[in-house]
Amino acid sequence: MFDIRYEGLTHNEELQIVQADVRVVAEGETLVEEPLCVDVGLPALLASAFEEMRPDRFADAAVAWERMPFFVCGCGDPDCRAMPFAVRHEAGEVVWTELDQSPSGARVLGEYRIPLADYRHALRRLGEAFLAFAEPLDYRPLQPDTVRLVREWTERLRRANGE
Repeated sequence: MFDIRYEGLTHNEELQIVQADVRVVAEGETLVEEPLCVDVGLPALLASAFEEMRPDRFADAAVAWERMPFFVCGCGDPDCRAMPFAVRHEAGEVVWTELDQSPSGARVLGEYRIPLADYRHALRRLGEAFLAFAEPLDYRPLQPDTVRLVREWTERLRRANGE
């Protein structure tokens, strides 16, 4: 079982980030349940439905969107605090590897297997909800292509789900 939800999306106008209450459950275990910044890592999260991802919480969010952790501190800075998950694809499944990253390296905290179809369906819902929320805003994130990237990956997810 895999469930991922963003509830209570808000736009922090001062920081130009989108925050939400995030809940992620995989294999019956709650992996994330707290308020976080979601837009910094959302393009990478959506891309993980098709590509293997290896996060680097110390990468530059403005240019390395594909290396951003999926969930970062509510302030929007992955250097502050991040919840990185590496993703690989194996025989119709997505394998999420929860990591604890520091400047000296990373250690594995757990691995979770998610059926690819369930994963793509859940991520498409996130992308659609984010776009409905963010597109009408005066939103100027650090990564200026955030909305465009989310739109492109969400459309790819729709096509992959046959919609």
